[in-house]
Amino acid sequence: MESRGSFSTRLGFILVSAGCAIGLGNVWRFPYITGEYGGAAFVLIYLVFLAILGLPIMVAEFAVGRASIRSAAMSFDALEPRGTKWHLYKYGAIAGNLLLMMFYTTVSGWMLYYLYKMASGGLSGLDAAGVGGVFGALLQDPMTMAGYMVAIVVLCGGVCYLGVQAGVERITKSMMSCLLVLMVVLAIHSVLLPGGEEGLRYYLYPDFGRLAEFGLKEVIFAAMGQAFFTLSIGIGALAIFGSYIGKTKRLTGEAVWVVLLDTFVAIMAGLIIFPACFAYGVDPASGPNLLFISLPNVFNAMPLGRLWGTMFFLFMTFASMSTVIAVFENLIVCFFELLHKDRRTIIRWGVPVIVLLSLPCVLGFNVWSGFQPLGPGSGVLDLEDFFVSNNLLPLGSLVYLAFCTSRYGWGWDNFIQEANTGKGMAFPTCVRFYVTYILPLIVLVIFVNGYYALFFSK
Repeated sequence: MESRGSFSTRLGFILVSAGCAIGLGNVWRFPYITGEYGGAAFVLIYLVFLAILGLPIMVAEFAVGRASIRSAAMSFDALEPRGTKWHLYKYGAIAGNLLLMMFYTTVSGWMLYYLYKMASGGLSGLDAAGVGGVFGALLQDPMTMAGYMVAIVVLCGGVCYLGVQAGVERITKSMMSCLLVLMVVLAIHSVLLPGGEEGLRYYLYPDFGRLAEFGLKEVIFAAMGQAFFTLSIGIGALAIFGSYIGKTKRLTGEAVWVVLLDTFVAIMAGLIIFPACFAYGVDPASGPNLLFISLPNVFNAMPLGRLWGTMFFLFMTFASMSTVIAVFENLIVCFFELLHKDRRTIIRWGVPVIVLLSLPCVLGFNVWSGFQPLGPGSGVLDLEDFFVSNNLLPLGSLVYLAFCTSRYGWGWDNFIQEANTGKGMAFPTCVRFYVTYILPLIVLVIFVNGYYALFFSK
């Protein structure tokens, strides 16, 4: 399998794996959902669930990938007991990665568009209505949206075309390094804004009275969902990077590093956004519009706002592209293993296929806006996101947990041996009962609650 390539350094593995996990869930959804649910108290609950939900499932994915030296397309085939059917999940994993690309490329295109508009001065001097009009006009323009989506697909496909080390590892490491530096610079600037102290207090000082205001149950489920979905676990998108690393390090420590980087980016995004919102009188509970309408208004009001806004959307573009590159790489290896074709041949075919599959999401905001599959106001993106976030991620996580703990799958002993091979932090064997019985139940509750929230809570 060496023809697939491998990472040259441990740092490359950590940064690329973190790049897969770090994306719009951190830098778009985390700030606005934190704003909606009361700030610091929500953040604390989120961090607890990140540790007890996301981390064990990530270790399971890494272990399956490293033990099999395969992607999700063949990892279960390599490890499953003879006569069992765990390998059938390959179709769910591949579908999950394809569906994720079908809408992630469009939203990443929005980031690239806003980077251009901010850098070129296209948002300068506009009032709140004018900034809102820019986003509305973009959604109604399928050609512009499609153009930026195609640019994202071509750029990310080109990175993968260069190979694992020369492309995916080298460029993602550079992007992630720039992203982290940009975030620190932006966060320091935002924290020092006059009037930003109130935003810091809102974000970092827990007020548990707000939990009662929003409803404790709703806040807990929101924190569980954010912690679960921010890491892109359950569809083999992380397992592939486990297959690229050696046996020198235990997997729990590697997973902790990825979770810490993922969490750092999410927390820093809040440090950028909340002080700026309070300094310029923008409601931090603006919801999904926080990024595309509210924040450009903040930058317009700042001294050197065009510079700071350009840097912000550059970091947003890097964050979203890192995920697209990682998922693209996973799909390339899946089809490499299934079709036994050269990776560059797969990419040459894959780029136009991804573009075609992404078009329904683009058209769902304009030409096909009458198609509202999940109720009034919904669209193709909502449907695709629902299939991934509310179905394939939780159900796929259940598959990985069951495979790694059940005697009818790979089994606990094999999982623990693989996870704890090497040096570093060991996966604690005392949590076997929790990982085998309680954690799957929590994931199942998240899955059921997603349907309940969709059909009964409106």
